[in-house]
Amino acid sequence: MPTYRALQLVEQNAPLVEVDLPVPDLGAGEALVRVQAAGICRSDVHYLQGSPKLPPLPRTLGHEVAGVIEALGPTAPAGLVEGLRVGVHYQTSCGTCRFCLAGHDQFCVSGLMIGNSREGGYAEQMVVPARNLVAVPDSVPIEHAAVMMCSSATSLHALNKGRLVAGERVAVFGLGGLGQSAVQLALALGADQVYAVDLNPAKVQLAADYGAIPVAGGPEAVEAIRADGGVDVALELVGLAATMRQAIDVLRPHGRAVAVGLAEEPISIDAYEDLVLREAEIVGVSDHLATELRPLLDLAATGRLDLSRIVTNQVPLEAGPVNQALDDLAAFGDQVRTVIVPFAPE
Repeated sequence: MPTYRALQLVEQNAPLVEVDLPVPDLGAGEALVRVQAAGICRSDVHYLQGSPKLPPLPRTLGHEVAGVIEALGPTAPAGLVEGLRVGVHYQTSCGTCRFCLAGHDQFCVSGLMIGNSREGGYAEQMVVPARNLVAVPDSVPIEHAAVMMCSSATSLHALNKGRLVAGERVAVFGLGGLGQSAVQLALALGADQVYAVDLNPAKVQLAADYGAIPVAGGPEAVEAIRADGGVDVALELVGLAATMRQAIDVLRPHGRAVAVGLAEEPISIDAYEDLVLREAEIVGVSDHLATELRPLLDLAATGRLDLSRIVTNQVPLEAGPVNQALDDLAAFGDQVRTVIVPFAPE
């Protein structure tokens, strides 16, 4: 039986291990994808730590995936062919439940998340529903497309949920992969000003290079943004109570604080001061939508979203380098986004 290499989480808070897995048979509507790039996301660190909950073990992580279609099962959607470069939408869905029919496929009653509740892309190959594949334009590097399948797509969804209107002001708290994409996407959607906040000076400078107003992270960030009039939309992309508090505090009247980061700590809300007095809102964001991927890739194809300085590191599909990248990410290192490249360039 043919096999493929994968890196799996087998125990909480333990390094990933390399395994050989059998290539499964393709069922109706499924596709076999040769993985060409798999992003290492902060969510993978959370999964490894068992937060918000431990995936079923053993599990191949990796939900930021792009590659090439190697084979298609029966009844594959029209337009998909072997050899096509594709990104993988990580949330599977049935297409028929009330959430899917309403356009909220991330809440599908039978949905599973690739790299969490089903096998992911830290591997040479993966089998996924063919309806989860989206063609990648030739002008978009495959490593960039992989990262777009999570961090960029989630940032776009967060801005959509925050109801950003052209001419409004935005603050982005946390300048990792999501934050650097959020800065560019906010400007592409017509934001008047974007404030970029992080404790890491190099990440703040990168956001400034993309057109943001740089703001050093910490308590002084709120004062600096409020002194300039505050913002209409504030994205919290870190997952910390302190930065969520700051996102609320920088809002002007009718502002929307958008919670994206996987936070474990509760925050205290003064309903009158924080919300009623300003008619402000706190909006939760869960993942993104399949329908947001094609417009996102179009933005990259036309140069309005550039990940060339965001995908800062590539590692092979080997336990040592990947575990080191996960450790660096957990420690809030300087790398913005690391991508696993299973095969050497041909």
